[in-house]
Amino acid sequence: MPDISRETLIDALERIATLLELKGENPFKIRAYRSGAEAVRTFPGDFLELARNQQLDGIKGIGDALRDKLHTLASTGTLPFLDQLQAEFPPSLFDLFDIAGLGPKKVAALYRDLAISSIPDLQRACQNGTVAELPGFGPKTAAKLLDAIQAHATYADTFRLDQVAPAAREILDFLRDHPATSRAEIAGSFRRGKETVHDLDFLVATPHPQAITAAFISPPWVASVIASGPTKTSVRLHSGVQCDLRTVTNAEFPFALAYFTGSKEHNIQLRARALKRGWTLNEYRFTPTSPEAPPPPPDLFEEAQIHRALGLDFIDPALREGAGEIEAAEAHTLPRLIELENLRGTFHNHTTASDGHASLREMAEAAQELGLQYLGIADHSHSSVQANGLDATRLRHQIAEIRALNAEFAPHFQLFAGSEVDILKDGSLDFPDDLLAELDYVVASVHSSFTLNEAAMTARILRAIENPYVTILGHPTGRLLLKREAYPLHIPTILDACAANGTIIELNANPHRLDLDWRWWRLAKEKGVTCAINPDAHTVHGLQDLWYGLKIARKGWLTRRDVLNCLPLSQVTDALTRKRHLPRPH
Repeated sequence: MPDISRETLIDALERIATLLELKGENPFKIRAYRSGAEAVRTFPGDFLELARNQQLDGIKGIGDALRDKLHTLASTGTLPFLDQLQAEFPPSLFDLFDIAGLGPKKVAALYRDLAISSIPDLQRACQNGTVAELPGFGPKTAAKLLDAIQAHATYADTFRLDQVAPAAREILDFLRDHPATSRAEIAGSFRRGKETVHDLDFLVATPHPQAITAAFISPPWVASVIASGPTKTSVRLHSGVQCDLRTVTNAEFPFALAYFTGSKEHNIQLRARALKRGWTLNEYRFTPTSPEAPPPPPDLFEEAQIHRALGLDFIDPALREGAGEIEAAEAHTLPRLIELENLRGTFHNHTTASDGHASLREMAEAAQELGLQYLGIADHSHSSVQANGLDATRLRHQIAEIRALNAEFAPHFQLFAGSEVDILKDGSLDFPDDLLAELDYVVASVHSSFTLNEAAMTARILRAIENPYVTILGHPTGRLLLKREAYPLHIPTILDACAANGTIIELNANPHRLDLDWRWWRLAKEKGVTCAINPDAHTVHGLQDLWYGLKIARKGWLTRRDVLNCLPLSQVTDALTRKRHLPRPH
């Protein structure tokens, strides 16, 4: 049986869609492959087994052509149609998709008109002026592409959470299933929930380290072995991610887990605290600093016991950044962090009305399958032409459609009619207030003119925050992780304005954004600003990005009381409209 997974099928369909777009094929044909990929991703059963057995008839989104291709790939491990498409282009051409600002149409133009087929080709053409002369590009685009190339080089060994999470889970499950494993955990920045990571750190307690090491280097996901020793082994996956394995005894495990989880700053503070008690602390144990020092507590088998020995409450890995968590743990003032089950619904989601890939009903049904009580729809406003933004007529039609569906879903589930309204360059909004008043809520976001200076960008967003119909400030800094830096913005001023005006700030859970950054949420919380964890979902699968947003919220010390969408359905409507009835700040 070929060694492939559901992800193999999804990747193949998405790659075909991209290749067809490069070739300028029929948009409906392209969309069929993208819709097929989404159908495979969200199918609740064992799709791979059905594909192997030619049992895909009747599955929504899978037509006859896709059915036959999926069967071929699932049963043989290869797909000649995909191979033939890929053979029409140099392999290095696909590296261009990693450069911010380049999609299939622009990549196709660069390849067709300038024979650019790699990142070095693109860099040279931007530097010598030929890209600037290409229709649809120009000097500003060329300059932005050079910046994006530099950013790509800077982040070459850095990965977003979504790029490593599937491998992290698969490898951890693999290690836990090994008969020689006593305990296994993932450590490092991934365990702390950082938005980007450089590598993945695995820790295994075992009486047979050689057996674990041999197993770790053998699976098909390993592209190469970097180093292998008695207690530490490093491999590189086909995705480029480095994975490090450390094997320890069961007694050493909690110390190693605490040490290799980090962060460096957190560990320094823990070691300093241990020294005050007369012990050294490393990745293996407590050790008295002298014969006169009091002995450390015996039989410590969990991290919480290590923390207690140091006079601390247990510190969740999300908080271990050396940013006050030690003091809070000593004072018993650590927050009870938000949990996934606290989320009752979410806002800022898209449908096929703008640039989403699922209908209103499909998004609603997917939300209900996740156990949510409500779902906010916020398709783009008309200035977002590239996203098929809605004009007033189309938006009012969608509002009516939502109201009709709610009559069907009541009383256990509700759709909220919203819009992601562009904040224009001068801070005005893309729709007039009388239209905004017809909505249940409004997400206001910046989608253009990113190059304003800090003062101008701050003033622009302040004007939107002050609008009584703006409920939520969407992806506040506009960053795209590993692709586009945040635009200049004086965030403390923005937080003050949101607090004064009752404007909620989004934690955009899309793993490409994770915006507002976790480093600002403690200050936002102190100022009384409410958070909304929103997936910015463009597919039914995108709703599951709430998991990434939750990790960032926990890093920001947020509790369920700080987050809008932890409210039950019976209370959330009042929370959404509260701002409209507040007295306006002078």
